[in-house]
Amino acid sequence: MDRFELIKMLKQPSDEKIVLLVLDGLGGLPQNGKTELESAQTPNMDKLASQSESGLMTPIITGITPGSGPGHLALFGYDPLEFLIGRGILSALGVKFPIRDGDLAARVNFATLDAKGKVNDRRAGRIPDEINRAMCEKIREIKIPGIEIFIETEKEHRAALILRGEHFSEKLSETDPQKTGVPPLPVKALDNKPETVHTAELLNQFLSEVRKKLKDEKPANGILLRGFALHQRIPSFSEVYGLHACAIAGYPMYRGLASLVGMDVIETESGVEPQFKKFAEVWGQYDFYFLHIKYTDSRGEDGDFKAKVKVIEEVDRHLPAILKLKPDVLAITADHSTPSTYRAHSWHPVPTLVSSKWARRSGVKKFGETELLRGTLGTMHSMDLMLLVLAHAGKLAKFGA
Repeated sequence: MDRFELIKMLKQPSDEKIVLLVLDGLGGLPQNGKTELESAQTPNMDKLASQSESGLMTPIITGITPGSGPGHLALFGYDPLEFLIGRGILSALGVKFPIRDGDLAARVNFATLDAKGKVNDRRAGRIPDEINRAMCEKIREIKIPGIEIFIETEKEHRAALILRGEHFSEKLSETDPQKTGVPPLPVKALDNKPETVHTAELLNQFLSEVRKKLKDEKPANGILLRGFALHQRIPSFSEVYGLHACAIAGYPMYRGLASLVGMDVIETESGVEPQFKKFAEVWGQYDFYFLHIKYTDSRGEDGDFKAKVKVIEEVDRHLPAILKLKPDVLAITADHSTPSTYRAHSWHPVPTLVSSKWARRSGVKKFGETELLRGTLGTMHSMDLMLLVLAHAGKLAKFGA
């Protein structure tokens, strides 16, 4: 019996409502002795942590740095080593592209290249959405015989690329070098199958045309491709957990993740205040609420310690909007760490609390990485979080006699 079979066997209905509040990239590293979370003034989270189960969570496996897709799938209880979902599919679903079986999707980063074709800025200064849309319009002018090319604005410097019309392969290398001062990488076939080699050739032809189209643009005069993926279906939240679930996420990719697992995606502006307001508007309509805050991760990637602290504090100020609705189970955590000093995702365990009337109190005085080492949960794995919140919500029956 595998994990999902066990859950399907034990799941039972209850009226309890679960909230999963994810502060993307919340975990950090110390600057002047304290992490961003430890530096933030968070009286509401601190009080909640003192009354809750708390600890740290390893997103995938110890030492493995997760992407946002695997990190969230693990939070949702899906083994990211089994469900290998490329970032491109999540981007396509996030912008509600009508993706079909056989379509090949990739995540696009608009980037700034110098006169020698080397990457100056992998995110083109996080260009506004309107510049993104203008660049997509230019790229749509590119025609390659035998295939359809779609490119859709996601947000800021991100977009979704979809190819349709041939037998494509997803076994392809990415073009993002993950650093500046070097040129974008070519797409390479990762196996010798004819369809893989042909797909790589088509993409390199496409990228050559993109360079011509964007060469005179500023600041977005190039693109980087990541997360090549073919569409696949995975079991839904309803099938596995028996939950009627929704997602309140400002960034399209996280809406795509939610859509992939069968959550209803609630339309909302991006930002702490509008997302918390939207959460309150739909309260009572669902069993499970996934509320995703992106900017903790963005500020970490920017290397802006103080800005990340401010986002954490803004979330804490709005937390009473959730607490006054009295969810039966409230979990606060992250999909991965994004320390500002590291300026990227990292492998460090993430802060976590689970509040319910059945929680063993940790007695910690601060919702922060060091203090949470004393928590009742110890260091657990993200994949176990769904089982824990289901148990706290009375949604799992006893196993065995």
